[in-house]
Amino acid sequence: MTEPRGRFPVAALLSFNGGFVDTVGFLGLSGLFVAHVTGNFVTLGAALVLGSHGILNKILALPEFITVIALARLLGGVARRRGWPVLRIMLTIEFVLLAAFFALAVIFGPFADADRPMALLTGFAGIAAMALQNALQRVHLASLPPTTLMTGSTTQATIDAVDLLAGTAAGDAAAVRTRLSRVAVSVLLFAAGCAAGALLYWLTGFWCLAIPVVVGGVAAVMRLEETPQRT
Repeated sequence: MTEPRGRFPVAALLSFNGGFVDTVGFLGLSGLFVAHVTGNFVTLGAALVLGSHGILNKILALPEFITVIALARLLGGVARRRGWPVLRIMLTIEFVLLAAFFALAVIFGPFADADRPMALLTGFAGIAAMALQNALQRVHLASLPPTTLMTGSTTQATIDAVDLLAGTAAGDAAAVRTRLSRVAVSVLLFAAGCAAGALLYWLTGFWCLAIPVVVGGVAAVMRLEETPQRT
């Protein structure tokens, strides 16, 4: 069974944004991962050992991430019961959160101390956007590769490639090839987002966050086929 029309292009755009936003958050907010929030456990340990800034934002990142996902789930349930276009709504809210991340970062950044109030608020906007992206991917794009966490995708791509080359692909080889191509696109676009985020942050600072805002806006207005989701 294929996913509803328009989902894969949206997932591809979100993969690029995931890499871009996570990289800029890391560079501009003292090592804060706004998408790969569990990575903050590592950077928190480093900050504690080295005595650097950005301890509080890393401590608060995971609770906020969980809270936003819970709220997204509740909102999705209400929207489904009322027959609203859930995925469109979620993508639009993510666009607004990305715009808030951009505006706060440009107005109040750069941040010498990522634990100051406006730096925390800026990080929270980025985390909220990526938490919502993770939530909508799990519910509405579940048949497609993740858009923010690439370790599992890289593992799956490697397994599929080996199986195809060895002629041992389980089940339908055509389906495995399709999955491999989509995972590869997701990983490559995420990596491209990371590279673009790093280069453009170096060149323009937080102004580079205008790009994921535009990409998020494109994703929100793309033609999508909505389907009922399980509550």
